[in-house]
Amino acid sequence: MTSPPTPPLRSPLAARVLPSRYYYGWYIVVGVAIVMLGGVGVGYYGLAVFLKPLQIAHGWSNASVSGATALYFVVSGLAAAVVGPYIDRHGPMPYLTAGLILTAVMVGCIGFVEELWQLYAVYTLLAVAFGLAGGVSTNVIMARWFIRRRARAMSISATGVSSAGVMLPPLGAWLIASGGLELTTPVIAAFTIVVGLPVIFFVLVWDPSQMRLPPDGAVPATGPPAHAGLSDEVQTRRWTLSQAMRTLSFWAVAIAFVLVLLSQTGYLIHEIAFLEDRTGSRTAASLALSLGAIGSIVARLIVGAFADALSKRHLTAGLFAFQAVSVFLITFIDTEVTNYVFAFTFGLTIGNIYMMQSLLTSEIFGYVSFGAVFGMISFTSQVSSGAGPLLVGLLEEATGGYETPFLVTAGVTLAAAVVVLLARPVRPLEADPPSA
Repeated sequence: MTSPPTPPLRSPLAARVLPSRYYYGWYIVVGVAIVMLGGVGVGYYGLAVFLKPLQIAHGWSNASVSGATALYFVVSGLAAAVVGPYIDRHGPMPYLTAGLILTAVMVGCIGFVEELWQLYAVYTLLAVAFGLAGGVSTNVIMARWFIRRRARAMSISATGVSSAGVMLPPLGAWLIASGGLELTTPVIAAFTIVVGLPVIFFVLVWDPSQMRLPPDGAVPATGPPAHAGLSDEVQTRRWTLSQAMRTLSFWAVAIAFVLVLLSQTGYLIHEIAFLEDRTGSRTAASLALSLGAIGSIVARLIVGAFADALSKRHLTAGLFAFQAVSVFLITFIDTEVTNYVFAFTFGLTIGNIYMMQSLLTSEIFGYVSFGAVFGMISFTSQVSSGAGPLLVGLLEEATGGYETPFLVTAGVTLAAAVVVLLARPVRPLEADPPSA
């Protein structure tokens, strides 16, 4: 087995000014969280913030705007799949930088579209940005810096996305009330640039070997890892995409997350519209979404603290089932208190589900070919994420309410909980020998 090539040495400005007594990987964790706040978080939660105002401002139907959202997820998944192998070879930094800048430019344009085709064009380019700066680029960094503490590190870095979910809905509601989308989108665009670019330039390093550091820092390497998937043999194995796709585990992960993210995104993008119709208040609906994002942060940090020692398959199945129950309860129990309670319990699963997708992929296929394998898995789940809001929008228009579409999403999520149990570690005979 050949060792992965060593990337060029790099000494970022932050390494020269931050205390050296701490492992630099933890600064990377915080840096990735900040970049995800400005890029991934805006690209994900912003869609829910813009959904209803776009309908009101232009008289467009729910299905029309949801169709733009669907296109967004499909294109972003395709971009991630295309760029994944290049990230494995060249590193994520140029793609992360381009993606963040393009995110800001396209978000700034949303408030000034006049025709529906313009919205679709802007969302298409915004989707390309999300594919460049999204989960493949950020998780490649995390997968290389941490192996034995990967779940804990990812749980912290991904709080950046959930932090956007806490901040954007109330901020967006206030800005829209003050000046409409014409004020809201440039402010959010500027926020994306100011928050993200300095971290990319002065803090991030994509591979610890660039600083002559080992993964995990001071964690003792003596003794076997908690799971065989964390061993050097698994983590440094080089896969071609065709080899990975000939394993049952690849398809179990892909199909399970196709199902769950179709449902999760379908519900999440429509949550503000659903609760606004129910409560008569956009502020109350935005608060519920923010509570869900707070729940996502809390739960991810709790799960990340012990997930490294647990079966990722069983933990993921449990999270799926819990999410399905939360959607069912918020749909059919309508009181002022339970709207917030069940929005919060739904939020407990959002961030962890995305984190488990990365953890399962990296534990089964390692980090050397993570970009290529995760890029394809991300593509399939992004396509389904795009279909989710569109299907929910169409079902809402056909049935006159959100009860039926949300009941469907809860059932699909339960099916995903069964499928993900098939994502077992790959046996040596199950795949071709690794390429030289």
